[in-house]
Amino acid sequence: MLTLKLLRENPEFVIAKLAVKNFDAREIVEKIIALDQNRRVLQAELDTCLAEQKKKAAQIGGFMKEGKREEAEAVKAEVAALKTRSAEIEKTSQENNNELDSLVVLLPNIPCDMVPQGKTAEDNVVVKTGNEIPELGENKLPHWELAKKYDIIDFDLGVKLTGAGFPVYKGKGARLQRALINFFLDFNTNAGYQEVEPPIMVNEASGFGTGQLPDKEGQMYHATADNFYLVPTAEVPVTNIFRDVILANNEFPVKMTAYTPCFRREAGSYGKDVRGLNRLHQFDKVEIVRVEKPEDSYAALDEMVAHVESIVKALGLPYRILRLCGGDMSFTSAITYDFEVYSAAQERWLEISSVSNFESYQSNRLKLRYKDADGKTQLAHTLNGSSLALPRVVAALLENYQKSDRIEIPEALRPYTGFDYID
Repeated sequence: MLTLKLLRENPEFVIAKLAVKNFDAREIVEKIIALDQNRRVLQAELDTCLAEQKKKAAQIGGFMKEGKREEAEAVKAEVAALKTRSAEIEKTSQENNNELDSLVVLLPNIPCDMVPQGKTAEDNVVVKTGNEIPELGENKLPHWELAKKYDIIDFDLGVKLTGAGFPVYKGKGARLQRALINFFLDFNTNAGYQEVEPPIMVNEASGFGTGQLPDKEGQMYHATADNFYLVPTAEVPVTNIFRDVILANNEFPVKMTAYTPCFRREAGSYGKDVRGLNRLHQFDKVEIVRVEKPEDSYAALDEMVAHVESIVKALGLPYRILRLCGGDMSFTSAITYDFEVYSAAQERWLEISSVSNFESYQSNRLKLRYKDADGKTQLAHTLNGSSLALPRVVAALLENYQKSDRIEIPEALRPYTGFDYID
């Protein structure tokens, strides 16, 4: 866990580990250590000053009883000077600590030992593949053309109503969205995840708790009048349910799932990555969140990866699972597995899920703790994963299941759609 104690005692370890994320932490770490040293010096000075103040204040009554007025007045003057000095130290200390806190939150989470070295997505490690890539022939259409052909998604209308990246789903397209949401939620609840319906706007404390703030502030939509943020993922409100909570030892595991619309500015995105459903500003996503004891969190991570894999298998989509390299990981994650499905018409892989273990990084911000078997308070571990993000799932379903005159619906979805194909 990234703590002041670790930074003090082993700064080179922290610098080396964060280098795996291609983050040069040396300057920040050195400033943090200096500020932390200053914090302790100022605190010691303040403690000495307050102790002396208390000692001298106690002398005043004695002098007054003895009729030594001059001596009492002299001590009063000394106490007043000590009070002034204490106030100065407290002000300096507060400024020092504020600067310290502002620097600590600039450091990302330390990657675990399983994270491979690398700078870009090309350096990610494929750990598993599954399901066959369909052969569509020469007349295959990308999903944005299929959406227009069958009148199920209107991208131009979305531009009229809001702007690019806000599509309008119509008819069977809207039904497919609703079906996928319900299918994912049922899949998760059947696996023991408790469904919750959280707010889609959160306060600043919630954004800070899960690490979106200050790191991703520019990527979040901000309602400035109330200082609320539209959620980029259900992870934020669901994990924050446990902010400032101390769990009992017998409350584990905590498993929750939620559907929310998600909002991301996606500044700087362009080209093929934003065509059709590839990258949106508003999209639907079902999330799973877990809170675990530290000794159980990596077994929980494996369970979550297997769970998401079973959903993708049920949809019959060709997929691969990647362990992300340090340079492609999020700010807050200790390790992340990405799921990608193959878009047969675009002939490219599309990310549909990230499953991550944050270890105690978020918990430290959230003050999310538990009582262990000995009654000692410990930081818990948090994990989350998409199960699943809809837009690229829909893109892959439309493309991979297309026929010359229709789009078939996977068997697992038909009880939810109420129809077998789109025509």
